[in-house]
Amino acid sequence: MKHRSPTAVFLHRARVTFMLAALVPTVLITAIGIILVASGGSKSFSLVGGILLLAFCATALAGYTLGSIFVTRGANLASVQNEFLSLVSHELRTPLTSILLFVDTLREDRVESPAERKRCLTIVHRELTRLDGLVGQLIELSKLEARRAGFDQRPVRVADLVGDALASLEAVRIGGDMAADISADLDPDLVVCGDRAALAQALGNLLSNAWKYTRPADKRIEIRAEADPQNVSISVTDNGVGVPRAEQTAIFEKFERGSAALEGGAPGSGLGLAIVRAVVEAHRGRIEIRSQADQGARFSIVLPRYRAAT
Repeated sequence: MKHRSPTAVFLHRARVTFMLAALVPTVLITAIGIILVASGGSKSFSLVGGILLLAFCATALAGYTLGSIFVTRGANLASVQNEFLSLVSHELRTPLTSILLFVDTLREDRVESPAERKRCLTIVHRELTRLDGLVGQLIELSKLEARRAGFDQRPVRVADLVGDALASLEAVRIGGDMAADISADLDPDLVVCGDRAALAQALGNLLSNAWKYTRPADKRIEIRAEADPQNVSISVTDNGVGVPRAEQTAIFEKFERGSAALEGGAPGSGLGLAIVRAVVEAHRGRIEIRSQADQGARFSIVLPRYRAAT
């Protein structure tokens, strides 16, 4: 039997109660109104009474319909919230379990070798770093979704966005000895309107993914900005493992990671692309992907083009 949360059970009962309290009496009164109108004949009282009853029933049915829509939306929202909390709990529990295991091991002196003790502490530090990153991204995503209408709307040069994103990539390049061919083909005159920090973060997340999912031996990442009269497209193309077509929608959901990330053991929380989508949609743009498995990927941020008033 599928488990249902208390909130879902409560909302289901509310819908049933609402239906019994509003719909059943309305149907009965409608039947009475129809009988009065049909049998009224020349009796004006019966005719008027029947019409008034039918008008009342029509209003009640409209109220029932609107109420059902609101209750259903509330039930759907509660379901999404419960699913989100379940996913967050799962993601938090994994590093916490690891940390508790190794802390107990160290506390009870079950490790005597200094090398093993150092290895345990390294794992604890890694899991704490992962936990800190996950909580930070959750907070950032919540802020983005809460302030969709609150972003700065100022002209921003695309070249500046790319420069900021490349600067943030340096923090991701673990082991600076890994060479990569990163090229940029930009029109210096392209300008969009929006929040520079948020847009640079979105582009930085795409660059971070491109870095993580390309093979160390031959990393190639290309940044390109193109425009038509209405839009500017900023794309990040890599020669990595690619994204299968079946996963190209799901990877933008919270905590969703592609099969390449799971199989390769690449670090991540599954929130990076969700943040990209939240930022881009808040700027009235869209995110596009073109990719095939083992043939690299191209992610494009499409934003409205800014033109100065003349």
